[in-house]
Parts: sequence; C-alpha cells; structure tokens
Amino acid sequence: MELVQMQKSLQDYTKSLFLEGVLDSQFLQLQQLQDETNPDFVSQVVTLFFQDSDRILNDLSLSLDQQVVDFKKVDPHVHQLKGSSSSIGAQRVKNACVVFRSFCEQQNVEACHRCLQQVKQEYYLVKNRLETLFKLEQQIVASGGMIPAMELGF
Repeated sequence: MELVQMQKSLQDYTKSLFLEGVLDSQFLQLQQLQDETNPDFVSQVVTLFFQDSDRILNDLSLSLDQQVVDFKKVDPHVHQLKGSSSSIGAQRVKNACVVFRSFCEQQNVEACHRCLQQVKQEYYLVKNRLETLFKLEQQIVASGGMIPAMELGF
C-alpha cells in the first residue's frame, strides 16, 4: 500500500474510534505530548494502561468471586480503572466504570458481576483497536512517512 493511502487509512481509522465513542478528546491531548524527543510516548503510556488494567481486572474478578464481597476493596479498583481509562481517553471503559461504581455503592453483587463483564468487553475492544492503530502508525513510519496529526474537527 502506498504511503499516502496508509496515512489516509490511519486518519479514517482514528476518526472511527472517536465517532464510535471508543476514544475521546483526552487521547488527542495525549498525542500532543508526543514529539521527536519521545516518539513512542503514547504507545508507552497506553502499554502501561494495558498492564495496569489487566492486573486490576484480574483483582476485580477475584474480589467479586469471594463468598462475601468486600466492596471497600472492589470500589478502589474500579475507581483506579476509571481514572486511568479517562487519562488515555478510553471513553467507553470510563463510562462502564461509572456504572460499575454506582452498583458498588449499592453493594449489588449481581449487578457488579454484569458490570465487570461490560468493563472487560469495552477494555478488550479499546485494547484491540489501539493495538491496530499503533500497527498502522508503525507501518507508516517504516515506509518513511510521518504520522498525520488528528484533530476533532470531523
């Protein structure tokens, strides 16, 4: 695929992530922090998000599978995941965590199990989509091209 077409594909793909609500403007702000001195900044931050999220989701699963659920342990995990997903612009994960926290406050175990499944679904969606985005960017750079700047003006 020629370079111009790859850049167009990247722009279209990125735009779809915003239109579908997978990402929000915070992701663009994160991208603006990346420059020539730290060209892998966004992928490094997102990789840390993935590592932390995998751990948190595992901890949540273990906590919710206890005979007696300690919501004082569950809620901080959900709060942390909400904050980290918000910081990278993972809008749908953040929104699912907001609902999850409300059920934690109600100490509704069944609803928390459903919310955990929803959070996991949204997390794996954003993870898959961002991995694809980074692969597209790598292909462009490997072909000698520049990553086109994205703006929310669509």
